[in-house]
Order: sequence, then structure tokens, then C-alpha cells
Amino acid sequence: MSLLVVGLSHRSAPVSVLERASLASDSQIKLLQDTLAAEPATEAAVLATCNRIELYADVDKFHAGVAELSMLLAQHSGVGLEELTPYLYVHYEDRAVHHLFSVACGLDSMVVGEGQILGQIKDALALGQELHTAGRLINDLFQQALRVGKRAHSETGIDRAGQSLVTFGLQQLADGADVEEWAADKRVLVIGAGSMSSLAATTLARLGVRELVIANRTLERAERLAAVLAEPDGVAAHAVPMASVGEELTRADVAVSCTGATGLVLTAESVAAALTEHVVHEASPSLGETLRAPEGSLVARLAATAARDGRVHDRSAAAGLTDEDAGAGRGSAPSPAPQSPAGLETRGSAPDSASQAQAGLDGLDVLAGADGCPVGLEPPPAEDLAQHGAWVDNAGRSVRTGSGARARANGPVRLALLDLAMPRDIDGAVHRLAGVRLVDIESLAEASADAPMAADVDQVRGIVSDEVAAFGAAQRAAHITPTVVALRAMAADVVAGEVARLEGRLPGLDEKQRAEIGQTVRRVVDKLLHAPTVRVKQLAGEPGGAGYADALRTLFDLDPETVASVSRADMNDPNRGRV
Repeated sequence: MSLLVVGLSHRSAPVSVLERASLASDSQIKLLQDTLAAEPATEAAVLATCNRIELYADVDKFHAGVAELSMLLAQHSGVGLEELTPYLYVHYEDRAVHHLFSVACGLDSMVVGEGQILGQIKDALALGQELHTAGRLINDLFQQALRVGKRAHSETGIDRAGQSLVTFGLQQLADGADVEEWAADKRVLVIGAGSMSSLAATTLARLGVRELVIANRTLERAERLAAVLAEPDGVAAHAVPMASVGEELTRADVAVSCTGATGLVLTAESVAAALTEHVVHEASPSLGETLRAPEGSLVARLAATAARDGRVHDRSAAAGLTDEDAGAGRGSAPSPAPQSPAGLETRGSAPDSASQAQAGLDGLDVLAGADGCPVGLEPPPAEDLAQHGAWVDNAGRSVRTGSGARARANGPVRLALLDLAMPRDIDGAVHRLAGVRLVDIESLAEASADAPMAADVDQVRGIVSDEVAAFGAAQRAAHITPTVVALRAMAADVVAGEVARLEGRLPGLDEKQRAEIGQTVRRVVDKLLHAPTVRVKQLAGEPGGAGYADALRTLFDLDPETVASVSRADMNDPNRGRV
């Protein structure tokens, strides 16, 4: 066995690199075909998920195999080899087996213990079988990985250590609340109808959401999924074309997206536009609460001091502002085009932070009149404008940095977004929009890194170690089997030849006598070969046991082509390793 895996995952590479390196279905096919055409590889499989891309191959040369597989990954992912190389990992022989078994058990998943990876491993094997790139080693390896994964889930409590990516994502959206209570009475838009989107829709239906809307590029597929979810006693569900996503977003409380698109499905502009429609349809009575300055900020201190000294009303009057004008920024019901005292639009497209901050200062000047600041404070320096703009932009929120960070809104969340796609479907910039909470692959990786490990994980690791040892022994024993079969076939030919020669020399033997003689000779040969062949299989299962096959071929002068033909016959078995 010369198994080699070269790959990258959420553990070795940032999400930005994984996004660019993601492989579409046609790219996976071409990668497998090119890998088999490369000199070092005799069989191959590719495991491509939202957070890993791994190329498995049986190679005859380690260093040449690493170089070739790395180059092929770079070529088909579209990421340059020099840029990709720092994020690649390499596992060989038993370490490669250990890696795949760990992946199958969910130990290497973003959410420890999640079971969806088993379906993805099964799909990878099916593709290799369909393209005839999966030979004896890949078939045996992936089949055993599936069995090990199922054993881990059935014999341990690894499921308690984590959930599917969908469940974990919904928990992050709920932000500490009970997920079922959080989901109740929600109107949810699910974009995509593939395996992950279908899982999300099914999970949400089970949680008891009020309504599900399924949008997909192929409307018929979305309709089939909606019909299943809306079966008797099911959730209210219907399908819409992708062109209706923008309109549906204006009515959604939650949107989940996982498509195979190479570009953004929801841009920051489209989400902002949907939020604008939300305001038009549902004028919020808590608008003033949204515009309240954070405690301790310069604006809050100005307001507190002005209120204490009783200067705000006097200055408003001096500036020609009515009580109604002054109240526009203190939580009064919005007019058709409401503005804050600073003259800022409160709905529609928002100006940039610096211009908002400057407008706020201009508004203070209006309140101050000719006498300057109403509370006797000097205007803040220009470098503070960004801070004031952040108040207007992000009122009440603390945002984790990074393009995929989750926005944790202190105020009410008007739109919760879950992006499970790789590359991402939803623009990471939406986390800057007030009232939006975004959870995506990157933020899930950050959250799961801090998740406690269940005690069952150690038990699963023990299962993986035992299974790796057993697989290695079985593979080494299987490696010698064609040689043993060829040896027995050669012995049978010798027996047949000698019995035929005896019949020629003793033509008077009757049928019963010839049969008895032939049976006796075969028994003698079988007894002579039994102990050596059984023992050599046992020895072959130990580390370094592959050399016993070479010894048998040398000692008995076996034809290498005969041994190879036995291996080919085994691989041509139509029932071998099918999934």
C-alpha cells in the first residue's frame, strides 16, 4: 500500500483560501482524470466539501506523488501553487488511513461529531467508481471509512459532541436562546435545494417555523422539496424562482443560503434594500431607541450635560426648531421621510460613516447657534469622526473583525442570515448593517474552536486507532493473497500434469482408481502448502510483511504476470466495493 493524501481544510487554511480553492463538480471530474493520467498515481478519489479539499491516490513514488498531486490541486482549484503550498498537508500510508477514518468519525470536522461527512465520503467513492478511478485500495479504504464512521456513531456518544453544520449554525443565530423557541413563528427563506439546503429546510421545519420559502435555480427541484415539507401535518412551504429572492427577503425573518454559485447570491446592497423595504412595510416604533448613542460616548455625554443644564430646548428654539422637529430624534413616530436632528436619513441608503459624523456635528452647531457648543465643550478632532460614524452605522453592536465575522446585535435582529456555502453566498459586509446577524463558515469555525470536547471523543479516537491497525494488517495480508493464489494454481497444474502422465503410463487403471490417485496427490500438495501459506498471510499482516510475497514469488519461481492476473480478476468483480 502506498496511499497518499494531499489536501487543505479549515484547520490548515483560512476561509478566503478555501473559497477560492473550492472545486465544482466538473472540476472534480477533470482532477480525477488528470490524476490517473499522471505517472505516479494508479487510482484516486477526491473528497471536496465546504471546508476541505483532499486528493487521495495510490502512488508508486512518494516525493513525485506529492509534487504531482499538489500541482494538480493548484491547477484545478485556480489558486497558484506558491500561494497554495503553505496551506497543504500531506499524509502517507497508515497516517493517510488514520486521517480519513478521523474525518469519517467527525473528529476533523468544523463541528466535532457531525455526521454529514459520511454522505460526502460516500459521494466521493461513488464518483471514483463511476469514473473508474477507484481501484482496490481506494475502494477498500473508503468502504472501511464509512464502516468506521458508522461504528463511532453507534457505539459512542460522539453525536453529543456536536451536531450537523446546520444545527450548529442555527444555534449561533439564536445567540444563546433555545433554538426551538427562537425558530417559532419565523418566516424563513432557504436559497438552494441541494443536500445542505434540504437539510437546513428539514431542520427548520422540524423546529416549527411558521413558513418556509424555497428558492432555487431549478424551480422544479424547489417545488419537490417544498411539497415534501408541506405534506399533511407539515410546515407551510412553497417554492419560488431565484428571481424572487430579493422580494422574498423583504418578508423574511431568517435566510439560509447554500448554493453552488461561484459569485455572491446576496450582496450587501441587496440585503440593505430588503431592510429598507422592511422599514416601509413595518415602520418601527423603536426607531429612536436604535439611534440612541452608546453610553459613555461623546454624543451621549453631550446629551446628558445639555439635559442637565436645560440648554437643549433653549438652543432648539433659538435655532428655529419646533418641539416636533427636536423630537424627531428622540423616538417619535417616523414621518414619511424621517430625519434625525442631525439631518440624517433614517431609512433608505445610508451615507458613509464620515459624512454621517460630520452631519451630526453640523446638527450640533445648529443647536448651539452663534455661541458655540451648548455645554461648553470644544468640537471633537477630525480623527474622532470615524467613531461617531460607527455609532450611526452600528448603534448598539459589537462586531468581531474579519470578513466572515458574526455581527452580535444588542438590539432586535430584523434579519438573521446563515451562509453555509463555500465559496460564500452572502457578502460578509452585511454584518455592518444595523439589525442584521450573519453566521457563515468562518464564524462557525471560530465558534467551534472554543466548543468543549465531549468525553466520547477519546473513545472514538481509540476506535480509529484500532481500525487503522486492522486495516493496515488486512491490506498487507491482501497484498500477498494474489501470490498465494498463484502458488496454489501452479501446484494444481503440477498435480494435473502428473496425474495425466501416470494415466499414460498405466492405461489399465479404471475410473475409480484414477480418481483415487488424483485425490491422494492433491491432498499431499495441499498439506505441504497449507502451513506455509497460512503462516505467510499472518506474517504479511505485520509491519514489513509485504516482503513475504516477494519471497514466495522468488522461492517458487512464480510468473509475475500470473500474480497480476489474479489481482485484475479480483478488481473486475462487478460486486466489489459498490456503494
